[in-house]
Amino acid sequence: MGTVGLSFGNLATGSGFDVAGTVTSILAIESGIETPWKNQLTALQAQDTAFSTLGSDLSSLSTALGALTNFDGVMFSKLGSSSDTNVLSLSSASASSIAGSHTVTVTSLASTSSMYSDRVSNLSDTLSGSLEIQVGSSDQTITLDSSNNTLKTLAASINSGSYGVTASVVQDTTGYRLSLVSNQSGAAGQITLTPALTDTTNSNTTINFATGQTGADAVLNVDGLDTTSASNTVTTAIPGVTFQLLAAAPNTPVQVQITNDNSSVESAFATFVTAYNQLVSDMATQEGKDSSGNAEPLYGNPTLQSIQTQLSQALNGGSKVGGIANMQQLGLSVGQDGKLTLDNSTLDAALNSNFADITGFLQNSGSFGQSLTTTLNSLGSVSTTGAIYLAKQENTAKETALNQSIADEDARLATQKTNLTNELNAANQILQSIPDQLSEIDQIYSAVTGYNTGNGN
Repeated sequence: MGTVGLSFGNLATGSGFDVAGTVTSILAIESGIETPWKNQLTALQAQDTAFSTLGSDLSSLSTALGALTNFDGVMFSKLGSSSDTNVLSLSSASASSIAGSHTVTVTSLASTSSMYSDRVSNLSDTLSGSLEIQVGSSDQTITLDSSNNTLKTLAASINSGSYGVTASVVQDTTGYRLSLVSNQSGAAGQITLTPALTDTTNSNTTINFATGQTGADAVLNVDGLDTTSASNTVTTAIPGVTFQLLAAAPNTPVQVQITNDNSSVESAFATFVTAYNQLVSDMATQEGKDSSGNAEPLYGNPTLQSIQTQLSQALNGGSKVGGIANMQQLGLSVGQDGKLTLDNSTLDAALNSNFADITGFLQNSGSFGQSLTTTLNSLGSVSTTGAIYLAKQENTAKETALNQSIADEDARLATQKTNLTNELNAANQILQSIPDQLSEIDQIYSAVTGYNTGNGN
């Protein structure tokens, strides 16, 4: 530890010394004990930043891999097409659909039952009576009263209930009519009415109903099997496939093609490769020196070395599934720099010839995809057992201890500053009083001896 020298100057002048400067000099030496602590704290914080970057990289890589290994990911995406979109339009092909070709012949379309009333001259005409409405097994009667005895109020009353139909008032060239449309398409939604309505404003004219459209099921043949559908949106004829019937074409078979979505799979692999290479690049950065020639924060860090080793092992792990034994068969290869490259033509050929085995290679228990997923979980910062998570926790404990030591030392120095200032101020007051004491001694001496010290006589 260094020393601080005090310069009192000429004692006879009473000028004293610089108390504040002296205290500052002493404490600067005393606070030197904190320098290695602060340097270590800075180094740990730099490691935390680097660990956070790698943790983010691992999280991105896990997300990219998840698109391939999740059971509802791109491996189960399907594409569909129709050979005649005027007859049949494909709506969706879910993960449960199976790639293949199907033949669909549409004999007739489904229709929704509707009925309409006789003409009523004016919307203000008062009606009376009742209307029995039957749709399927539902059979209900609505009785008119003052709240629903016009076409508009009757329509509103029907719509506010559970009669199985939607009512509206329509106008044609001859007047106004009550229109009823079944809420259920197909034969099961056929409307049967028993009207007992009269127009009391118009001489109690009876109001009857006519059929607008009969409810009927669509008739179609799928892969040689005759079937029906209550709706023109067909969801069960081909498992996992939804298609829309647009026109009847009994003599025009339509080919429906369901294929695996290779494009999305290849895009997911490309995203995985990009994420992996970003991680490799950031790890490589930590193995070198910065622009000032100083070692990067994680240079030689055992956690970094462990991540590199485990990733390398995981890329060559996983059990064989059918004809797929390693990632090279998917067009993936590791270069001298540790980064992955993807050969799209190799991957596309493998997807076309061995899609099911590739799915297993990524998703089966113990497979390449699942083993790599386990490895990534054991390395990242999301899991409380992840290598980066544990490394950051260890750093946090050290940083807490260092911060506490610095805080304790700061408190001790603050107390010492107060004490030193008080002590040196007291000493300084003594020094500043010396000229007065010397003058007083001179006066006493002169009085005793008669010698005038001021003029030398």
